[in-house]
Amino acid sequence: MLKEKQIEQWIELHSTELLNRAIYLVSDKEEAKDIVQDVFIAAYSGYGSFKGNSSAKTWLHTILKNKVADYYRKVYKTPAKISLENFFDEAGNWKNGDSLLGAWDDATTTGDYAEFDHILENCIEDLAPKWKIPIKLYYLQERKTPEICQEIGITTTNLWKILQRGRLQVRECLETKTMENE
Repeated sequence: MLKEKQIEQWIELHSTELLNRAIYLVSDKEEAKDIVQDVFIAAYSGYGSFKGNSSAKTWLHTILKNKVADYYRKVYKTPAKISLENFFDEAGNWKNGDSLLGAWDDATTTGDYAEFDHILENCIEDLAPKWKIPIKLYYLQERKTPEICQEIGITTTNLWKILQRGRLQVRECLETKTMENE
């Protein structure tokens, strides 16, 4: 009975903070809710292993970190359909010789950073999970290459290819959406 009361107290004290952190890490409120629920289920199941050497908050955040890593592993391993036909012709050559900097330069010279940030965020969210996860980890969370590769189980070469192709998709999205807003 003590275990149930303690878990209930932790839910009251820490669920909002854990949910906010999970939303930040996975950018999907419904997934974040599921992850936080999994955190408390794991805390209930592993209650006997909690020795009190750290605070309950620290222990719960550690569980959250592990659950988010599990989420990313699961999502990353789910096959996604990715199309490169917008960038390459049948022979594998670039369709147009534009550089990646073009889309960024256009947006930053207009001075409307808030609108550009919103469009950029939407473009990143539209990426396939296999590309979105590494891009978020590398560019938004500023994680190091070895850490990302270890966490999602890919090679360095694979990561750099994913980042390159993801940037291309984001660029195309930015070009399309900024033209729509003009």
